[in-house]
Amino acid sequence: MKKLMLLLAIAGFSIGAVAQENATTEIPTLKHKVVTNGFWDNWFIDFGGDFLSSYSSQEVGVSANPFSMVRGAFGFDLSFGKWITPGYGLRVKGQAAWAKQVNGVEYLCSHGATSGELCSVMYNQVNVTLQPLFNLHNIFAGYKPRVWNTILYASMGYERSMSDNGGVNSILVGAGWLNTFNVTKRFHINVDMYAHVGGHQNLDFNPQPGSGADWQVGFSLGCGFNLGKVGWDNAPDVDAIMAMNKAQLDALNASLAEQQAENERLQNLIKNHKCPEAVKQVTEIVASSASVFFNINKSYIASKKDLVNVKELAEVAKANGKTIVVTGYADSKTGSVSYNQTLSERRAQAVAKELVKMGVSESKIEVVGKGGVTELSPISYNRRVVVTLK
Repeated sequence: MKKLMLLLAIAGFSIGAVAQENATTEIPTLKHKVVTNGFWDNWFIDFGGDFLSSYSSQEVGVSANPFSMVRGAFGFDLSFGKWITPGYGLRVKGQAAWAKQVNGVEYLCSHGATSGELCSVMYNQVNVTLQPLFNLHNIFAGYKPRVWNTILYASMGYERSMSDNGGVNSILVGAGWLNTFNVTKRFHINVDMYAHVGGHQNLDFNPQPGSGADWQVGFSLGCGFNLGKVGWDNAPDVDAIMAMNKAQLDALNASLAEQQAENERLQNLIKNHKCPEAVKQVTEIVASSASVFFNINKSYIASKKDLVNVKELAEVAKANGKTIVVTGYADSKTGSVSYNQTLSERRAQAVAKELVKMGVSESKIEVVGKGGVTELSPISYNRRVVVTLK
């Protein structure tokens, strides 16, 4: 009966330790920094239908109303781009439209229109522009997933205007205001308002062409799809995490010390009652494993207090001729897979060297690196080495 009560008590202490490790802690992050964006991350493709109005350099006495049928025309666009950071991106936009060449009264009358009547001539227009994007929400308020993002952009590219009588090539420059609304993680709706200007586009419409630039203003309503990994992980606040880790490690070491003291008390209690079999069982449970913790991105032992439990395990191994397995870990939330693998191996080697100093033969030590894991919460508890008997 005493042996049963003793084993139940030890199991209770073990459960308490696991519960402490599983307590959740929010990891502090930096507001305006994110983890590196991979090449295949945060690409997008957009489609839209356009309504645009043209303003010609040859106009005489024409209303400036952009919704006038003399000016208004329709088109469509296709864009492909990538967000390089949460605040800055780049896209290539292609647009095709059935635009209108707006002219004055004198020109129209010379072509048989009634005096005072205004009309326009249709022509085909295509352009391709490169557009740097600036997400104002993420630049000024810091990155976080949002339903609505407002984006300003500039544009520069090539335009070709064509008619039955000829065509014009010109350089196109402009700016716009894009608003995106995320419906799901992969799908969004776009409302895009823009203005651009190119070289004069007479297209042989005017027998006496003017000079200067021709403007277009318009808006596009469409949708898009996000490709690859979507979004970013906020970069950890290293200084805050270091301070938090120290407090957590101190608390964990204090708890382990209390458990060790209680286990020693139970050992003494069993010895006084002359129960050798139970003494052996308790020794094996107490010395079955030990953990050594590390600070973020470090391979030196954070606290020498952790070696107290390792020393006890080393003595058991030497007394019983057992092999010690030293397994290193890193947390998978920071660093690449290859870097975390190397870091976990370096941590394991650091503890193996301490075991050699304690008198354990190198032939009795197995070193293993498990790389980055997320087995424990908070994430800092995964920056550790576990020492066990084989």
